[in-house]
Amino acid sequence: MIKGIGVDVVEISRFAESLARTPGMRERLFTESELAIAEETHPSFLAGRFAAKEALAKALGVPDGLAWHDVNVHRADNGAPIMILNGIAKQRAGAGKIHLSISHDGPVVVAMIVIENARG
Repeated sequence: MIKGIGVDVVEISRFAESLARTPGMRERLFTESELAIAEETHPSFLAGRFAAKEALAKALGVPDGLAWHDVNVHRADNGAPIMILNGIAKQRAGAGKIHLSISHDGPVVVAMIVIENARG
């Protein structure tokens, strides 16, 4: 059974401008491991990670106390994006499965989350 669905769209250039003009924004939004990977990639990488985090927040109903660092977006061995949750995000998502898709197309990136209950 589906527990939550979330979608977010980020304009890559606008997001890059926000990062450039706001000191410390990268560190507030992303974990050290996300930033370590991001330094080797195009700026759209972080925009995709941010869209995924926003989509998760929407799928969870934007819970009070949600911290960006409680949501880690990584790659599975096959290259697919996966989420590792801690804190409030983990509590709200429960033991269910999280399906994540991130797509880049021209000037935008789109992320979609579907959270399933543990029972399927």
